[in-house]
Amino acid sequence: MGILFVNGSPNKNGNTTLLAEQLLKEKKFETINLVDYKIYSYGQNYEDDQFDEVISKMKNADTIIIGSPLYWHSMSGAVRNLLDRSYGAVSEGVFEGKELYFIFQGASPTEAQLKAGDYTMGRYAALYGFHYNGMITNMDEAEKASNTIV
Repeated sequence: MGILFVNGSPNKNGNTTLLAEQLLKEKKFETINLVDYKIYSYGQNYEDDQFDEVISKMKNADTIIIGSPLYWHSMSGAVRNLLDRSYGAVSEGVFEGKELYFIFQGASPTEAQLKAGDYTMGRYAALYGFHYNGMITNMDEAEKASNTIV
């Protein structure tokens, strides 16, 4: 499929999206907004759950960018929920050979907050087989990383 941007911000046209657009400038990509999907909490079972749809789209992509604003000292609930739900439901190594980038931005994040987000995403990548290309937190980083995406 190519490139998939998984937007974990409730603001579909906010700063997280602006960073993704800078990162992916001049590249064709699909965006899914997690707020458009019903993804229930870990351990919940409902017929209208759409977690599998999101994972299927991720499986069909070569490069995945997961984006989140920094809320309450961490990633958004939508992204955290996606990561939590993956545990047990997604086979280890299933994303082997796929590229993963993490957009994580906020008004004034602390170094500790950024390190925690990067650590979490790095662990997620390692468990499921992604090649983790790191975290993008501002336009300059997005500009530099843009050249690494094919």
